[in-house]
Amino acid sequence: MAGRGWTGITNGELLRRMGGEYDALVTMDRGIEFQQNLTSAAVGVLLVRAPSNRMVHLQPLVPAILDALPALKPGQLHRIGG
Repeated sequence: MAGRGWTGITNGELLRRMGGEYDALVTMDRGIEFQQNLTSAAVGVLLVRAPSNRMVHLQPLVPAILDALPALKPGQLHRIGG
């Protein structure tokens, strides 16, 4: 989001800014579901659970991420990985 000038903004502000421009937020921030009222978000949130954000840990999850995105609805939280 650095190209948009959104670096360093809070999760709540990020969710607000995404509305109308994006359909989903893909994140590894496990606290987002407890810190934000996602049911009122204008985008769906896909929470990726992996040991790290290194490609070796994320690559096996890519098929599940791609499968989940089309069905994700605004205000919905979906978890991928363990």
